[in-house]
Amino acid sequence: MFTVLDIAQPDTLEEAYKILTQRRNNTILGGCAFLKMGSKRIGTGIDLSRLKLDYLNDEGEFIEIGAMASLRALETNAFLKETFNGILPKAVENIIGVQFRNGVTVGASVYSKYGFSDLVTALLALDTEVELYKGGRIPLEVFLCNPYEKDILLRLWIKKNQRRAAFLSLRKSASDFAVLNVAVSRLNDQWKIVAGARPGRAAIAAEASTALSQGTLSILEIEAAAQKAADELSFGTNARGSASYRKTLCQVLVKRGIMEVKKCALN
Repeated sequence: MFTVLDIAQPDTLEEAYKILTQRRNNTILGGCAFLKMGSKRIGTGIDLSRLKLDYLNDEGEFIEIGAMASLRALETNAFLKETFNGILPKAVENIIGVQFRNGVTVGASVYSKYGFSDLVTALLALDTEVELYKGGRIPLEVFLCNPYEKDILLRLWIKKNQRRAAFLSLRKSASDFAVLNVAVSRLNDQWKIVAGARPGRAAIAAEASTALSQGTLSILEIEAAAQKAADELSFGTNARGSASYRKTLCQVLVKRGIMEVKKCALN
């Protein structure tokens, strides 16, 4: 169980940022779902609930998701179920349970860069940007590679386009964390292949994505791209699976994802 010495509920982002940077162990609080699993000692926990960041809007060219929106909100949103083949609702619908998803926030999931995150894997397959209070608006891929800095994640921006996408994962049980998760997407002839829970954080298989984008989508090319993704990415061992098992699983899930997206594009 984590410990919080003090709680602050700022009325402005500037106030929230000032409190955050006053002490090293001051922390932004999301839904606190994952904090409950650890033993972190927090000086001042900063609750952003007064800043109206709990929303999901269709802004024309972009889908805007506030940092305090819950995973359950993504799962049940009718618009998202019809967008990108429903990849975002599919990515979060099996995380632990409904009560848990009601508490977990989008901002905390993304800002924490959790290696096991199903959501981050799905977001990487789309054209996603994060907006930080001080760091501004940057691609999600860049944010994930940057070192941690004290900042506040405000919202996500997802480019609205004709991407077709698929999300696949393997779990030992329905509510367990994924052994491996994979997301595949296609915009015109450009493909993205992403794997997460490796158990490291999600990453794009750039070489495999490029190879697939340059081919004719024959079965041999699809199998070769799946193999390349498994060879290109690194995998580790933990209680849920070995590195070699994850590598084999990656090849299988990527192939299935490509075939699913290819089928969607034909419909």
